[in-house]
Amino acid sequence: MSHFLFLNASTREPGHIGNTEKLARHAAKALSADAQQTWCKLADLELPPFIDLRHTAGTYPMPVGEAKPLLDLTLAATDLVFVSPVYWFSAPSPLKTYLDHWSAWLRIPGLNFKEGMAGKRLWVIATSGNREKAQPMLDSYRLCAEFLGMQWQEPLWGKGGAPDAVLADEAALAAAGTFFQAT
Repeated sequence: MSHFLFLNASTREPGHIGNTEKLARHAAKALSADAQQTWCKLADLELPPFIDLRHTAGTYPMPVGEAKPLLDLTLAATDLVFVSPVYWFSAPSPLKTYLDHWSAWLRIPGLNFKEGMAGKRLWVIATSGNREKAQPMLDSYRLCAEFLGMQWQEPLWGKGGAPDAVLADEAALAAAGTFFQAT
């Protein structure tokens, strides 16, 4: 059975659903009924800042607090979906912090994080003012997938900007309806 972990990177204030999440939820409606969906808003988690111990301690302890269930969800999922608006031509800070923690998880003795991530599919749903300006962020995510041996899926991009702008992007909404078709 497929388990999709939707990692929402938006920093919209509580109660406001942005364009990227709207597009992602539209795409998720097309998933099969037996596909498990877990939605996680990264900005709501209290993840500690990442501290690079590679050249001092060399290894990392098992995470604690809200980072531990996030690690468990990451490893349990068959598919990771980055629900990632483009902020300043790059990844939103909650998602960047999550990715930085991958560096620690790679170095936890006995966890075998890299092996656990290999073969998972990585999907990205993004919105921005134009597709070209999203490309550096998308390239970064693709490189992360390649490093871990994940299956990179072509991203779904929609026109963002003002609230509900993506709802006028007929091409993005149509693509969302078949985005997860490979499942």
